[in-house]
Amino acid sequence: MKFFPNPIQGLLRKLLAHPQYRWWIAAATLLYLVSPIDILPDAIPFLGEIDDAMIVSLLLAELSPLVIEKLKTFKQSKNTQETNQA
Repeated sequence: MKFFPNPIQGLLRKLLAHPQYRWWIAAATLLYLVSPIDILPDAIPFLGEIDDAMIVSLLLAELSPLVIEKLKTFKQSKNTQETNQA
């Protein structure tokens, strides 16, 4: 059994694929974490943190490949510049 249905995860992937929406999704996640309105209230011990951890882990899982790709292209461009200067 999956926690997130495929349509929700697919929508999140589509939104994160567009740079203009990526920051909005990250900001909305941070806002959700500090907001007193939750799916499971944080006042319930342990259960209140599960939804927060689930949302953060989903966001990190979807953003990490994008960050890794950016770092690889940055490193490749840096290596290309160094070889051109030498």
